[in-house]
Amino acid sequence: MFTNKDIRQIENRGSLLPEIEKQIAHFKKGFPYLKVIRPATIGDGIIRMDDMKVAEAVKLFTRKVQEGLKPVKFVPASGAASRMFQSLFAFAEAASNNRKAAELLGEASYASMKQFFDQLPNFAFYTKLAVALGGIETPSGDLKYCEIVDYVLSDKGLNYGFLPKGLLDFHLYSDGSRTPVEEHMIEGALYGADSQGNVMLHFTVSPEHRDLFLKKTAEAAQHFEPKYGVKYHITFSEQKPSTDTIAVDPENNPFRLSDGSLFFRPAGHGALLDNLNELDGDILFVKNIDNVVPDRLKGETVKYKMALALLLSEYQERIFGYLQLLEKRFDHLTDHKIAEIVEFTEKELCIEPDENQYYADKSTLAHYLFRKLNRPIRICGMVKNEGEPGGGPFWARNADGTVSLQVVESSQIDGNDPEQKKIASHSTHFNPVDLVCGVRNFKGEKFDLLKYRDPETGFISTKSKEGKPLKAQELPGLWNGAMADWITLFVEVPVITFNPVKTVNDLLRSEHQPL
Repeated sequence: MFTNKDIRQIENRGSLLPEIEKQIAHFKKGFPYLKVIRPATIGDGIIRMDDMKVAEAVKLFTRKVQEGLKPVKFVPASGAASRMFQSLFAFAEAASNNRKAAELLGEASYASMKQFFDQLPNFAFYTKLAVALGGIETPSGDLKYCEIVDYVLSDKGLNYGFLPKGLLDFHLYSDGSRTPVEEHMIEGALYGADSQGNVMLHFTVSPEHRDLFLKKTAEAAQHFEPKYGVKYHITFSEQKPSTDTIAVDPENNPFRLSDGSLFFRPAGHGALLDNLNELDGDILFVKNIDNVVPDRLKGETVKYKMALALLLSEYQERIFGYLQLLEKRFDHLTDHKIAEIVEFTEKELCIEPDENQYYADKSTLAHYLFRKLNRPIRICGMVKNEGEPGGGPFWARNADGTVSLQVVESSQIDGNDPEQKKIASHSTHFNPVDLVCGVRNFKGEKFDLLKYRDPETGFISTKSKEGKPLKAQELPGLWNGAMADWITLFVEVPVITFNPVKTVNDLLRSEHQPL
Protein backbone atom coordinates (compact mmCIF):
# COMPACT_ATOMS: atom_id res chain seq x y z
CA MET A 1 0.00 0.00 0.00
CA PHE A 2 2.85 2.39 0.80
CA THR A 3 5.98 3.06 -1.24
CA ASN A 4 9.38 3.83 0.24
CA LYS A 5 8.72 7.49 -0.57
CA ASP A 6 5.41 7.29 1.36
CA ILE A 7 7.16 5.77 4.35
CA ARG A 8 9.74 8.57 4.37
CA GLN A 9 6.91 11.13 4.23
CA ILE A 10 5.18 9.43 7.17
CA GLU A 11 8.38 9.31 9.20
CA ASN A 12 9.23 12.94 8.42
CA ARG A 13 5.88 13.96 9.90
CA GLY A 14 6.77 12.20 13.14
CA SER A 15 4.05 9.60 12.55
CA LEU A 16 4.40 5.84 12.94
CA LEU A 17 3.59 3.49 10.06
CA PRO A 18 1.63 1.03 12.29
CA GLU A 19 -0.60 3.93 13.42
CA ILE A 20 -1.28 4.91 9.81
CA GLU A 21 -2.12 1.30 9.00
CA LYS A 22 -4.57 1.24 11.94
CA GLN A 23 -6.23 4.37 10.53
CA ILE A 24 -6.65 2.66 7.16
CA ALA A 25 -8.18 -0.33 8.93
CA HIS A 26 -10.65 1.96 10.73
CA PHE A 27 -11.73 3.43 7.40
CA LYS A 28 -12.46 -0.08 6.16
CA LYS A 29 -14.31 -1.44 9.19
CA GLY A 30 -15.66 1.79 10.69
CA PHE A 31 -15.94 2.58 14.39
CA PRO A 32 -18.27 0.65 16.69
CA TYR A 33 -21.08 2.45 18.47
CA LEU A 34 -20.85 2.88 22.20
CA LYS A 35 -23.45 0.93 24.18
CA VAL A 36 -25.25 3.39 26.44
CA ILE A 37 -27.12 1.89 29.41
CA ARG A 38 -29.03 4.93 30.64
CA PRO A 39 -28.57 8.71 30.90
CA ALA A 40 -26.74 9.99 33.95
CA THR A 41 -29.21 12.02 36.01
CA ILE A 42 -29.27 13.82 39.36
CA GLY A 43 -28.70 11.19 42.04
CA ASP A 44 -27.81 8.56 39.44
CA GLY A 45 -24.44 9.61 38.10
CA ILE A 46 -24.72 13.39 38.47
CA ILE A 47 -23.85 15.06 41.76
CA ARG A 48 -25.77 18.16 42.82
CA MET A 49 -24.00 20.52 45.23
CA ASP A 50 -26.12 22.88 47.33
CA ASP A 51 -25.16 26.52 47.83
CA MET A 52 -23.71 25.86 51.28
CA LYS A 53 -21.46 23.09 49.92
CA VAL A 54 -20.27 25.32 47.08
CA ALA A 55 -19.48 28.20 49.43
CA GLU A 56 -17.57 25.84 51.73
CA ALA A 57 -15.70 24.37 48.76
CA VAL A 58 -14.46 27.80 47.69
CA LYS A 59 -12.88 28.33 51.13
CA LEU A 60 -11.37 24.85 51.25
CA PHE A 61 -9.96 25.05 47.72
CA THR A 62 -8.38 28.42 48.51
CA ARG A 63 -6.77 26.80 51.54
CA LYS A 64 -5.39 23.92 49.42
CA VAL A 65 -3.86 26.41 47.00
CA GLN A 66 -2.19 28.20 49.91
CA GLU A 67 -0.82 24.82 51.00
CA GLY A 68 0.95 24.41 47.67
CA LEU A 69 -1.54 23.07 45.09
CA LYS A 70 -0.48 24.19 41.59
CA PRO A 71 -3.29 24.70 39.05
CA VAL A 72 -2.87 25.02 35.28
CA LYS A 73 -5.58 26.35 32.94
CA PHE A 74 -5.74 24.68 29.50
CA VAL A 75 -7.70 26.37 26.69
CA PRO A 76 -8.02 24.94 23.15
CA ALA A 77 -7.86 28.13 21.07
CA SER A 78 -6.69 27.11 17.62
CA GLY A 79 -10.14 27.15 15.99
CA ALA A 80 -10.74 29.71 13.25
CA ALA A 81 -13.69 32.04 13.57
CA SER A 82 -14.91 31.40 10.02
CA ARG A 83 -17.82 29.22 11.25
CA MET A 84 -19.02 32.13 13.37
CA PHE A 85 -19.52 34.14 10.21
CA GLN A 86 -21.10 31.57 7.91
CA SER A 87 -24.21 33.72 7.55
CA LEU A 88 -22.08 36.69 6.46
CA PHE A 89 -20.16 34.61 3.93
CA ALA A 90 -23.42 33.24 2.50
CA PHE A 91 -24.90 36.74 2.32
CA ALA A 92 -21.83 38.09 0.52
CA GLU A 93 -21.89 35.23 -1.98
CA ALA A 94 -25.59 35.71 -2.72
CA ALA A 95 -25.13 39.47 -3.14
CA SER A 96 -22.24 38.87 -5.54
CA ASN A 97 -24.56 36.83 -7.77
CA ASN A 98 -26.60 39.86 -8.79
CA ARG A 99 -28.96 39.56 -5.83
CA LYS A 100 -29.96 42.86 -4.25
CA ALA A 101 -28.81 42.97 -0.63
CA ALA A 102 -31.92 44.81 0.54
CA GLU A 103 -34.15 42.14 -1.01
CA LEU A 104 -32.12 39.34 0.59
CA LEU A 105 -32.71 40.87 4.02
CA GLY A 106 -36.43 40.51 3.47
CA GLU A 107 -36.17 36.75 3.05
CA ALA A 108 -36.67 34.40 6.01
CA SER A 109 -33.45 32.53 5.22
CA TYR A 110 -31.49 35.74 5.88
CA ALA A 111 -33.25 36.68 9.12
CA SER A 112 -29.95 36.34 11.00
CA MET A 113 -28.38 38.92 8.69
CA LYS A 114 -31.25 41.34 9.28
CA GLN A 115 -30.66 40.94 13.01
CA PHE A 116 -26.94 41.49 12.46
CA PHE A 117 -27.47 44.79 10.65
CA ASP A 118 -30.30 45.99 12.90
CA GLN A 119 -28.17 45.51 16.02
CA LEU A 120 -24.76 46.31 14.57
CA PRO A 121 -23.98 49.02 17.19
CA ASN A 122 -24.41 46.39 19.95
CA PHE A 123 -21.37 44.38 18.89
CA ALA A 124 -18.18 44.98 20.84
CA PHE A 125 -16.27 45.37 17.55
CA TYR A 126 -18.59 48.11 16.25
CA THR A 127 -16.27 51.02 17.07
CA LYS A 128 -13.28 49.43 15.32
CA LEU A 129 -15.46 48.62 12.32
CA ALA A 130 -16.72 52.20 12.17
CA VAL A 131 -13.15 53.54 12.23
CA ALA A 132 -12.12 51.15 9.45
CA LEU A 133 -15.09 52.24 7.34
CA GLY A 134 -14.60 55.92 8.11
CA GLY A 135 -17.94 56.01 9.91
CA ILE A 136 -21.17 54.04 9.78
CA GLU A 137 -24.58 55.56 9.44
CA THR A 138 -27.69 53.38 9.63
CA PRO A 139 -26.91 50.67 7.07
CA SER A 140 -28.92 51.06 3.89
CA GLY A 141 -28.36 50.45 0.22
CA ASP A 142 -26.90 47.39 -1.45
CA LEU A 143 -23.34 48.71 -1.64
CA LYS A 144 -23.27 49.75 2.02
CA TYR A 145 -24.53 46.38 3.27
CA CYS A 146 -21.92 44.55 1.20
CA GLU A 147 -19.17 46.96 2.23
CA ILE A 148 -19.90 46.39 5.93
CA VAL A 149 -19.75 42.61 5.49
CA ASP A 150 -16.54 42.92 3.48
CA TYR A 151 -14.91 45.05 6.18
CA VAL A 152 -15.94 42.62 8.92
CA LEU A 153 -14.60 39.57 7.10
CA SER A 154 -11.60 40.72 5.07
CA ASP A 155 -8.26 42.35 5.80
CA LYS A 156 -9.67 45.62 4.48
CA GLY A 157 -11.07 45.97 7.96
CA LEU A 158 -11.30 43.57 10.90
CA ASN A 159 -10.30 40.38 9.03
CA TYR A 160 -12.59 38.39 11.33
CA GLY A 161 -13.33 35.78 8.68
CA PHE A 162 -9.75 34.57 8.94
CA LEU A 163 -8.71 35.25 12.53
CA PRO A 164 -9.01 32.73 15.37
CA LYS A 165 -12.06 33.07 17.58
CA GLY A 166 -9.89 33.81 20.60
CA LEU A 167 -8.76 37.15 19.17
CA LEU A 168 -12.14 38.65 18.27
CA ASP A 169 -13.72 41.45 20.31
CA PHE A 170 -16.46 39.72 22.33
CA HIS A 171 -17.32 42.06 25.19
CA LEU A 172 -17.50 45.82 25.63
CA TYR A 173 -16.34 47.64 28.77
CA SER A 174 -16.02 51.28 29.69
CA ASP A 175 -12.31 51.18 28.89
CA GLY A 176 -12.66 49.30 25.59
CA SER A 177 -13.39 45.85 24.21
CA ARG A 178 -12.06 42.50 25.36
CA THR A 179 -11.29 39.24 23.54
CA PRO A 180 -11.91 35.66 24.77
CA VAL A 181 -8.18 35.24 25.42
CA GLU A 182 -8.27 38.23 27.77
CA GLU A 183 -11.40 36.92 29.51
CA HIS A 184 -9.64 33.59 30.12
CA MET A 185 -6.65 35.45 31.53
CA ILE A 186 -8.94 37.16 34.05
CA GLU A 187 -10.61 33.83 34.91
CA GLY A 188 -7.14 32.42 35.51
CA ALA A 189 -6.40 35.22 37.95
CA LEU A 190 -9.68 34.62 39.81
CA TYR A 191 -9.44 30.85 40.34
CA GLY A 192 -6.18 29.60 38.84
CA ALA A 193 -3.42 31.42 40.74
CA ASP A 194 -1.07 29.48 43.02
CA SER A 195 0.02 30.55 46.51
CA GLN A 196 2.60 32.93 45.04
CA GLY A 197 0.13 34.55 42.65
CA ASN A 198 1.46 32.74 39.58
CA VAL A 199 -1.14 32.01 36.90
CA MET A 200 -0.21 29.15 34.58
CA LEU A 201 -2.16 29.44 31.33
CA HIS A 202 -1.74 27.29 28.24
CA PHE A 203 -3.40 27.97 24.89
CA THR A 204 -3.30 25.66 21.88
CA VAL A 205 -3.01 27.81 18.75
CA SER A 206 -2.45 27.44 15.03
CA PRO A 207 1.04 28.30 13.73
CA GLU A 208 -0.11 31.25 11.65
CA HIS A 209 -1.71 32.94 14.65
CA ARG A 210 0.88 32.30 17.36
CA ASP A 211 2.50 35.75 17.05
CA LEU A 212 -0.89 37.45 17.32
CA PHE A 213 -1.64 35.53 20.52
CA LEU A 214 1.79 36.39 21.93
CA LYS A 215 1.24 40.08 21.25
CA LYS A 216 -2.29 40.16 22.67
CA THR A 217 -1.46 38.25 25.87
CA ALA A 218 1.69 40.29 26.51
CA GLU A 219 -0.27 43.55 26.21
CA ALA A 220 -3.09 42.25 28.39
CA ALA A 221 -0.71 40.95 31.07
CA GLN A 222 0.72 44.44 31.56
CA HIS A 223 -2.78 45.67 32.38
CA PHE A 224 -4.13 42.69 34.36
CA GLU A 225 -1.11 41.79 36.50
CA PRO A 226 -1.17 44.92 38.68
CA LYS A 227 -4.97 44.96 38.70
CA TYR A 228 -5.32 41.39 40.03
CA GLY A 229 -2.01 41.06 41.85
CA VAL A 230 -0.82 38.07 39.80
CA LYS A 231 2.03 37.06 37.51
CA TYR A 232 1.10 35.35 34.25
CA HIS A 233 3.08 32.44 32.84
CA ILE A 234 1.47 31.89 29.45
CA THR A 235 2.59 29.13 27.11
CA PHE A 236 1.41 28.04 23.69
CA SER A 237 1.51 24.84 21.68
CA GLU A 238 0.31 23.73 18.30
CA GLN A 239 -1.44 20.59 17.17
CA LYS A 240 1.37 18.23 16.19
CA PRO A 241 1.64 17.07 12.56
CA SER A 242 2.27 13.57 13.92
CA THR A 243 -1.34 13.51 15.19
CA ASP A 244 -2.81 14.24 11.74
CA THR A 245 -4.68 11.33 10.19
CA ILE A 246 -4.33 10.04 6.66
CA ALA A 247 -7.15 10.65 4.18
CA VAL A 248 -8.45 7.95 1.84
CA ASP A 249 -10.45 7.85 -1.39
CA PRO A 250 -13.98 6.36 -1.50
CA GLU A 251 -12.41 2.89 -2.00
CA ASN A 252 -10.32 3.31 1.19
CA ASN A 253 -7.03 3.64 -0.67
CA PRO A 254 -4.65 6.38 0.53
CA PHE A 255 -5.69 9.70 -0.97
CA ARG A 256 -2.93 11.20 -3.08
CA LEU A 257 -2.41 14.80 -4.06
CA SER A 258 -1.63 15.81 -7.64
CA ASP A 259 2.10 15.39 -6.94
CA GLY A 260 1.56 11.82 -5.77
CA SER A 261 2.17 12.52 -2.08
CA LEU A 262 -0.08 11.29 0.72
CA PHE A 263 -2.64 13.71 2.15
CA PHE A 264 -3.00 14.15 5.91
CA ARG A 265 -5.62 16.19 7.77
CA PRO A 266 -5.86 17.57 11.32
CA ALA A 267 -7.56 14.95 13.48
CA GLY A 268 -9.92 17.14 15.54
CA HIS A 269 -9.62 18.27 19.14
CA GLY A 270 -8.79 14.74 20.26
CA ALA A 271 -5.30 15.35 18.88
CA LEU A 272 -4.80 17.89 21.67
CA LEU A 273 -4.41 15.04 24.16
CA ASP A 274 -0.69 15.13 23.25
CA ASN A 275 -0.58 18.82 24.22
CA LEU A 276 -2.47 18.22 27.46
CA ASN A 277 -0.15 15.33 28.26
CA GLU A 278 2.87 17.64 28.28
CA LEU A 279 1.54 20.06 30.90
CA ASP A 280 2.96 19.93 34.41
CA GLY A 281 0.41 20.79 37.07
CA ASP A 282 -1.34 19.25 40.06
CA ILE A 283 -4.75 20.12 38.71
CA LEU A 284 -5.79 21.07 35.17
CA PHE A 285 -8.76 23.29 34.32
CA VAL A 286 -10.06 22.67 30.78
CA LYS A 287 -12.50 25.02 29.07
CA ASN A 288 -13.28 26.06 25.48
CA ILE A 289 -12.07 29.41 24.18
CA ASP A 290 -15.54 30.78 23.32
CA ASN A 291 -17.22 29.98 26.66
CA VAL A 292 -16.61 33.27 28.44
CA VAL A 293 -18.75 36.00 29.98
CA PRO A 294 -18.21 39.64 31.00
CA ASP A 295 -16.92 40.41 34.49
CA ARG A 296 -20.44 40.98 35.85
CA LEU A 297 -21.27 37.29 35.32
CA LYS A 298 -17.97 35.66 36.24
CA GLY A 299 -18.91 35.02 39.88
CA GLU A 300 -20.80 31.75 39.34
CA THR A 301 -18.12 30.42 36.98
CA VAL A 302 -15.37 31.13 39.51
CA LYS A 303 -17.30 29.58 42.42
CA TYR A 304 -18.10 26.37 40.57
CA LYS A 305 -14.61 25.99 39.14
CA MET A 306 -13.28 26.07 42.69
CA ALA A 307 -16.02 23.69 43.86
CA LEU A 308 -15.22 21.16 41.13
CA ALA A 309 -11.52 21.43 41.94
CA LEU A 310 -12.12 20.88 45.66
CA LEU A 311 -14.29 17.85 44.89
CA LEU A 312 -11.50 16.45 42.73
CA SER A 313 -8.98 16.87 45.54
CA GLU A 314 -11.29 15.18 48.05
CA TYR A 315 -11.85 12.17 45.81
CA GLN A 316 -8.15 11.96 45.02
CA GLU A 317 -7.28 11.79 48.73
CA ARG A 318 -9.63 8.84 49.25
CA ILE A 319 -8.48 7.08 46.08
CA PHE A 320 -4.81 7.55 46.95
CA GLY A 321 -5.38 6.15 50.45
CA TYR A 322 -7.01 3.02 49.06
CA LEU A 323 -4.28 2.59 46.43
CA GLN A 324 -1.57 2.67 49.09
CA LEU A 325 -3.37 -0.11 50.96
CA LEU A 326 -3.91 -2.18 47.83
CA GLU A 327 -0.31 -1.83 46.69
CA LYS A 328 1.41 -2.67 49.97
CA ARG A 329 -0.91 -4.79 52.06
CA PHE A 330 -3.73 -6.23 49.99
CA ASP A 331 -2.99 -9.77 51.25
CA HIS A 332 -3.64 -8.54 54.77
CA LEU A 333 -6.72 -6.45 54.00
CA THR A 334 -9.79 -7.63 55.84
CA ASP A 335 -12.91 -8.63 53.94
CA HIS A 336 -14.57 -5.59 55.52
CA LYS A 337 -11.93 -3.22 54.07
CA ILE A 338 -12.15 -4.86 50.64
CA ALA A 339 -15.94 -4.46 50.77
CA GLU A 340 -15.48 -0.80 51.69
CA ILE A 341 -13.23 -0.18 48.65
CA VAL A 342 -15.65 -2.06 46.39
CA GLU A 343 -18.59 0.02 47.64
CA PHE A 344 -16.64 3.26 47.13
CA THR A 345 -15.65 2.21 43.60
CA GLU A 346 -19.17 1.23 42.60
CA LYS A 347 -21.38 3.67 44.51
CA GLU A 348 -19.29 6.83 44.51
CA LEU A 349 -17.01 6.47 41.49
CA CYS A 350 -19.85 4.84 39.50
CA ILE A 351 -17.69 2.00 38.16
CA GLU A 352 -19.71 -1.19 37.86
CA PRO A 353 -17.65 -4.37 37.37
CA ASP A 354 -18.04 -7.02 34.74
CA GLU A 355 -20.63 -9.50 36.02
CA ASN A 356 -17.94 -12.17 36.57
CA GLN A 357 -15.84 -9.87 38.75
CA TYR A 358 -17.97 -10.57 41.82
CA TYR A 359 -16.82 -14.19 41.81
CA ALA A 360 -13.09 -13.43 41.60
CA ASP A 361 -10.75 -14.51 44.37
CA LYS A 362 -9.40 -11.89 46.76
CA SER A 363 -6.10 -11.40 44.94
CA THR A 364 -7.76 -10.95 41.54
CA LEU A 365 -10.32 -8.57 43.02
CA ALA A 366 -7.57 -6.51 44.67
CA HIS A 367 -5.68 -6.21 41.39
CA TYR A 368 -8.89 -5.23 39.60
CA LEU A 369 -9.58 -2.50 42.18
CA PHE A 370 -6.01 -1.23 41.98
CA ARG A 371 -6.23 -0.99 38.19
CA LYS A 372 -9.57 0.83 38.27
CA LEU A 373 -8.47 3.31 40.95
CA ASN A 374 -4.98 4.02 39.60
CA ARG A 375 -6.06 6.19 36.66
CA PRO A 376 -6.39 9.88 35.80
CA ILE A 377 -9.54 11.46 37.22
CA ARG A 378 -11.77 14.21 35.89
CA ILE A 379 -14.70 16.08 37.36
CA CYS A 380 -17.01 17.21 34.55
CA GLY A 381 -19.48 20.03 34.99
CA MET A 382 -22.84 19.25 33.36
CA VAL A 383 -25.65 21.71 32.63
CA LYS A 384 -29.35 21.09 32.17
CA ASN A 385 -30.23 20.32 28.57
CA GLU A 386 -31.92 23.38 27.07
CA GLY A 387 -31.47 22.46 23.44
CA GLU A 388 -27.81 23.33 22.94
CA PRO A 389 -25.85 20.91 20.72
CA GLY A 390 -23.18 18.73 22.29
CA GLY A 391 -22.44 15.45 23.99
CA GLY A 392 -24.11 14.29 27.16
CA PRO A 393 -23.48 12.28 30.34
CA PHE A 394 -24.37 8.59 30.19
CA TRP A 395 -23.75 5.28 31.87
CA ALA A 396 -22.04 3.18 29.19
CA ARG A 397 -20.55 -0.28 28.81
CA ASN A 398 -16.79 -0.36 28.23
CA ALA A 399 -14.74 -2.78 26.16
CA ASP A 400 -13.65 -4.70 29.28
CA GLY A 401 -17.26 -5.39 30.28
CA THR A 402 -17.40 -2.79 33.04
CA VAL A 403 -19.93 0.04 33.14
CA SER A 404 -18.89 3.61 33.92
CA LEU A 405 -19.80 7.24 33.34
CA GLN A 406 -18.88 8.58 29.90
CA VAL A 407 -19.32 11.80 27.96
CA VAL A 408 -21.03 10.53 24.80
CA GLU A 409 -21.44 12.38 21.51
CA SER A 410 -24.56 11.74 19.43
CA SER A 411 -22.39 10.24 16.66
CA GLN A 412 -21.30 7.49 19.09
CA ILE A 413 -24.89 6.26 19.58
CA ASP A 414 -26.54 3.97 17.04
CA GLY A 415 -29.47 6.02 15.79
CA ASN A 416 -30.87 2.97 13.99
CA ASP A 417 -31.29 1.10 17.26
CA PRO A 418 -34.69 2.12 18.71
CA GLU A 419 -33.67 1.26 22.27
CA GLN A 420 -30.41 3.22 22.09
CA LYS A 421 -32.19 6.12 20.45
CA LYS A 422 -34.82 6.15 23.21
CA ILE A 423 -32.14 6.16 25.93
CA ALA A 424 -30.39 9.08 24.26
CA SER A 425 -33.65 11.04 24.04
CA HIS A 426 -34.11 10.89 27.82
CA SER A 427 -30.84 12.67 28.57
CA THR A 428 -31.42 15.55 31.01
CA HIS A 429 -27.99 17.23 30.84
CA PHE A 430 -25.27 17.93 28.31
CA ASN A 431 -21.54 18.53 28.26
CA PRO A 432 -20.42 22.20 28.26
CA VAL A 433 -16.71 21.21 28.33
CA ASP A 434 -16.10 22.29 31.92
CA LEU A 435 -13.46 19.90 33.23
CA VAL A 436 -11.13 19.75 36.19
CA CYS A 437 -8.51 17.02 35.81
CA GLY A 438 -6.15 15.20 38.14
CA VAL A 439 -3.26 13.75 36.16
CA ARG A 440 -0.87 12.56 38.88
CA ASN A 441 -0.94 9.14 40.55
CA PHE A 442 -0.82 8.38 44.26
CA LYS A 443 3.00 8.59 44.18
CA GLY A 444 2.93 12.09 42.68
CA GLU A 445 4.01 10.85 39.23
CA LYS A 446 2.37 12.08 36.04
CA PHE A 447 0.16 9.64 34.21
CA ASP A 448 0.85 9.04 30.53
CA LEU A 449 -2.56 10.18 29.33
CA LEU A 450 -2.12 8.51 25.95
CA LYS A 451 -2.54 5.14 27.66
CA TYR A 452 -6.08 5.95 28.82
CA ARG A 453 -7.86 6.73 25.56
CA ASP A 454 -10.20 4.50 23.59
CA PRO A 455 -8.90 4.17 20.01
CA GLU A 456 -12.26 2.75 18.91
CA THR A 457 -14.16 6.04 19.32
CA GLY A 458 -13.05 7.98 16.26
CA PHE A 459 -15.25 9.58 13.63
CA ILE A 460 -15.25 9.38 9.81
CA SER A 461 -16.53 12.18 7.58
CA THR A 462 -16.70 12.96 3.86
CA LYS A 463 -14.65 15.88 2.49
CA SER A 464 -12.99 16.87 -0.78
CA LYS A 465 -9.56 17.99 -1.98
CA GLU A 466 -8.46 19.21 -5.40
CA GLY A 467 -11.99 18.56 -6.62
CA LYS A 468 -11.93 14.89 -5.60
CA PRO A 469 -13.96 13.24 -2.81
CA LEU A 470 -12.17 11.81 0.18
CA LYS A 471 -12.85 10.35 3.59
CA ALA A 472 -11.34 11.96 6.68
CA GLN A 473 -10.87 10.53 10.16
CA GLU A 474 -10.88 12.27 13.52
CA LEU A 475 -9.15 10.90 16.58
CA PRO A 476 -11.20 10.15 19.72
CA GLY A 477 -12.57 13.46 21.01
CA LEU A 478 -10.62 15.10 23.83
CA TRP A 479 -13.44 14.85 26.39
CA ASN A 480 -15.00 11.57 25.28
CA GLY A 481 -12.82 8.94 23.61
CA ALA A 482 -9.48 10.48 24.57
CA MET A 483 -10.50 10.37 28.25
CA ALA A 484 -12.66 7.24 28.05
CA ASP A 485 -10.54 5.26 30.51
CA TRP A 486 -10.35 8.00 33.14
CA ILE A 487 -12.21 7.94 36.43
CA THR A 488 -15.14 10.21 35.62
CA LEU A 489 -17.55 12.09 37.87
CA PHE A 490 -20.34 14.42 36.78
CA VAL A 491 -21.48 17.48 38.73
CA GLU A 492 -24.38 19.75 37.86
CA VAL A 493 -23.30 23.35 37.27
CA PRO A 494 -25.55 26.38 36.62
CA VAL A 495 -26.57 27.11 33.04
CA ILE A 496 -25.13 30.63 33.43
CA THR A 497 -21.64 29.07 33.44
CA PHE A 498 -22.16 27.97 29.83
CA ASN A 499 -22.30 30.80 27.29
CA PRO A 500 -20.68 29.64 24.05
CA VAL A 501 -20.43 31.80 20.95
CA LYS A 502 -21.04 29.64 17.88
CA THR A 503 -22.43 32.36 15.58
CA VAL A 504 -21.68 36.06 15.52
CA ASN A 505 -25.25 36.84 16.60
CA ASP A 506 -24.69 34.87 19.82
CA LEU A 507 -22.76 37.95 20.92
CA LEU A 508 -26.09 39.77 21.00
CA ARG A 509 -27.39 37.56 23.81
CA SER A 510 -27.84 39.41 27.08
CA GLU A 511 -25.07 37.35 28.70
CA HIS A 512 -22.53 38.91 26.32
CA GLN A 513 -23.85 42.46 26.48
CA PRO A 514 -22.88 45.17 28.98
CA LEU A 515 -25.52 46.22 31.49
